[in-house]
Amino acid sequence: MTIPPAPRRLANALSALKRFQDAGKVVLRASDLSRGQREILSANGFLRLVVKGWYMPSRPGDAVGDTTSWYAAMRDFIRGYCDSRFGEAWHVSPDYSVLLHAGNTSFPKQVVVHAPRAKNGLLPLPDDCSLLDYQAKDFVPRDRIERVEGLQVLTLPLALLRVPEVFFRTYPDDAQIALYRLPDASELNRELLAGGHSVVAGRLAGAFRAVGREPLANDILGAFRVAGYTVTATNPFDAPVAHGAGARTSSPYVLRMRLLWERMRGAVVPLFPPEPGRPVDRDGYLTLVEELYRTDAYHSLSIEGYRVTEALIQRVATGLWNPGEHGSDADARNAMAAHGYWLAHTAVRDSLHKILAGSNAGDVYCADHGAWFRALFAPSVDAHLLSVTDLAGYRGHQVYIRNAAHIPPPASAVRDMMPEFCALLAHEPQASVRAVLGHFMFVYIHPYMDGNGRIARFLMNAMLASGGYPWTIVRLERRAEYLRALDMASSHGDIAPFASFVASCMREMI
Repeated sequence: MTIPPAPRRLANALSALKRFQDAGKVVLRASDLSRGQREILSANGFLRLVVKGWYMPSRPGDAVGDTTSWYAAMRDFIRGYCDSRFGEAWHVSPDYSVLLHAGNTSFPKQVVVHAPRAKNGLLPLPDDCSLLDYQAKDFVPRDRIERVEGLQVLTLPLALLRVPEVFFRTYPDDAQIALYRLPDASELNRELLAGGHSVVAGRLAGAFRAVGREPLANDILGAFRVAGYTVTATNPFDAPVAHGAGARTSSPYVLRMRLLWERMRGAVVPLFPPEPGRPVDRDGYLTLVEELYRTDAYHSLSIEGYRVTEALIQRVATGLWNPGEHGSDADARNAMAAHGYWLAHTAVRDSLHKILAGSNAGDVYCADHGAWFRALFAPSVDAHLLSVTDLAGYRGHQVYIRNAAHIPPPASAVRDMMPEFCALLAHEPQASVRAVLGHFMFVYIHPYMDGNGRIARFLMNAMLASGGYPWTIVRLERRAEYLRALDMASSHGDIAPFASFVASCMREMI
């Protein structure tokens, strides 16, 4: 069969785009594609203009205001654009340098770039973002610059020296993570003493003291005392900081988890009624969970975009699913999702037996969550909708959450974060905190390529059960509120809206 000219041109253009994506290019220059290829890809929604001469891949059908494609490409665009304009002589601002060193995955609306060849110009970018290039008169030597997440940043000691005092009040978690990441004060002292920065030395000494790193504070004060300066330690934080970082770790993502957990848990507990305690009638509790299954599955699957009916869910759960008899059963994607949800529910029910019998809820989850994940997608593998390698375990690639400013941590960080997550769950004494922060933190990490939302809701309910709270359904009609509350916690560090949301959903079940 002869392929019409327009589809053939689109297919050829898509092949060219795929070659660049396979080579790891997220952002393309105009010269990477022919004019005809750019035009047909743009007209069909596969390519989106960033600024003149620069393009990023996009998805056909993206709604107006959808930010996913841009946030997936933003760092690669800044790197490519700045490399093309400034060569190696550029770095992002001290503030953004510290945020990147601290593993902050949210994007600022404006990125400031320092470069000797900059023109002090403002470049508008998609989704109300911008890039400001600042002409740096005293540009730092090349050995004071390194790459983090693809962007050129100041080394951590120099970045901490150059951030203003207000940074510690605006970004207390990031500042604390950065202070914990320094193994000692040696390099920081060299930077401070070389410039005679006695005021900054006092601020950083006070910051180290505030986060519980007294030896580093004393090292800074001692070095300046020997050099003939009188330095007074001043605390730049405007509120007491959490000391949840605990033992030293090289991972800023693990440090962030510890700090978030310690800071957020206090906002969760007052929003929930006192724990009823593990139910005495365990069989009765499990019977109620089974009675809620059909409604729970409908809402949880619908939130993820699957088109399912309670009738389909019931047929799958009772073994009556029959594509030959029921036309809707032949919809493989939705039917496999419903079948997988039933199998995962069964695996979760086995975990509930252990939890209600008195086992540590966090330990049970950590031992069993891999089985939940495999059950969720086993039918899709059997139907050849997924490869068996998709059940291997945690993701090996970067993922993005649609329209969220929060970008999940890189795949390389997941293997450090999940054991820490398990430890936080296992050691948390309050069931409400395990439920709310367990759900939030699991989605924050996004350890799997798919299924994170469904598993997070299973996790939430297993933790609620451990305190005797009722099995709780997040209903489809509250989806927008649910996602907004999660994004407030992930992007802005405010857990209160999500904790209130979960508590209100739970009250609806009583």
